Amino acid sequence: MVVTVPELPALTPGAARVLDAASRLFYDRGIHAVGVDTIAEAAGVTKKTLYDRFGSKEALVVSYLQHRDARWRAHVLEHLTRRGEPGIDRILAVFDAAIAWSDANSPKGCSAINARAEIGDAHDGNPVFPEVARQKAWLLDLFLQLSREAGASDAELTARTMTLLYEGAIVTVGMETFDQPFEVARGVARAVLQQDPALADR
Repeated sequence: MVVTVPELPALTPGAARVLDAASRLFYDRGIHAVGVDTIAEAAGVTKKTLYDRFGSKEALVVSYLQHRDARWRAHVLEHLTRRGEPGIDRILAVFDAAIAWSDANSPKGCSAINARAEIGDAHDGNPVFPEVARQKAWLLDLFLQLSREAGASDAELTARTMTLLYEGAIVTVGMETFDQPFEVARGVARAVLQQDPALADR
């Protein structure tokens, strides 16, 4: 299985400063709480530069989510590369990647989930919803591919179960309900996978 890391358009220096500033502000404060004036000031550019490079605040939000997603996929790929053979450990590598990523990169939970919570109606044409939906569909598909490669008895059910455990953990990170939710989710995931006779020796 190959995890692809999307190639994103090259950014001008000004656009890169805008995106860096927006990414920090959107994740730390929330999308609605941060205006374009604040982003432009933090980036050291004019509002005109911001709009010239991204067109709209919504497009900037999408770019922010896409760049975080690309970094996350590259991180997952590193972990999967270390687990060459299909099996339980390769499926669990996604949780291992999340454990290594979470504290430094996602202390407030998932950027896609947080963005989805702010955009309102998913059918109002906001370009943010298709992006967050795509990211979550990718995760489900990743677990599906890993489950099929491992030879799971019911790969679709296994993938959905792993996705629910993962998503529950990332929400728990953001809510700070208890410590080390990804470690807990990984332990439950291993127990579930080991109950599948087809995966017992994998």
